[in-house]
Amino acid sequence: MINYETINLDDYDLRGEGSTAQTYHSKDGQRLAKLYFNQVGGEAAASEFRIAEVVYRMGIPTPRPIRLITDGKRIGTEFELFAPVNKRSFARIFSEEPDQVEPLSREFAQRARQLHQTPADTTCLPSMKSLLKHWIDRCQQIPSDILDVVTRTIDETPDQTTCLHGDLHVGNIITDGQRRVWIDMGDFAYGVPEWDICMIFYMANYIPEERCRLLYHIGTDTMHRHWQYFVSEYYGQMTPQEYRDMELMMRRMAVTKIIFRRAKYENSTPFEEPFLQFIRNMIGLPSIAKT
Repeated sequence: MINYETINLDDYDLRGEGSTAQTYHSKDGQRLAKLYFNQVGGEAAASEFRIAEVVYRMGIPTPRPIRLITDGKRIGTEFELFAPVNKRSFARIFSEEPDQVEPLSREFAQRARQLHQTPADTTCLPSMKSLLKHWIDRCQQIPSDILDVVTRTIDETPDQTTCLHGDLHVGNIITDGQRRVWIDMGDFAYGVPEWDICMIFYMANYIPEERCRLLYHIGTDTMHRHWQYFVSEYYGQMTPQEYRDMELMMRRMAVTKIIFRRAKYENSTPFEEPFLQFIRNMIGLPSIAKT
């Protein structure tokens, strides 16, 4: 049985909100509480905590996990608070200091590549392919044409035993001006780097303007520039054909990750027809007329 320790939200201040959870800072400046929205099940919170413990023990720069928590209505995880003051994500810096987009995008690519070259503890961490299959297999509402593409993408992607962040983007690396740490490690796993990189590609090319500003504090034009600097730093010079081939791969892998996140964090929410049409357009599937 999983033990969740009850916290009193009167002892915390709300500090932020993402797509799956709200974050709070304790008033003593020592801890960060992450409480998931109600559609996110207890398995996700428990899994994030367990994975965070493994990653911290590996020496990956990330806040120390403390305990599983509940406020009586929601469940979540609590971490040691990194830099109570003067803490910013790279995304926040992009919005406040536009001249830092290129240098920080290149630094981000270098740090991502370093992470992707780090051998994973395969005895304690899941492979990304097994993680994707676990949640996608549990989702009964994926149409067969999309499921076929997603399944083939997982099966045809090579195996690799180096680290993946799982939710790699410039909102999930923070700094106090000197140190850099990774956050939101709930989907940390191992596999080929493109399982991480495909979502940066997606954010740069497909995310709506309003949602980009809501989640990352920047517009889609800045996100696209970030992608261009990132990909040139990470991969080096590419021919036009190499880039087109990469785009095709990224679209299929990004769709797989999007379906995975819907299955894991919003499994009780029906897939809307506009969402399914968007997914089909991304991977070149024909439209299916409503009957």
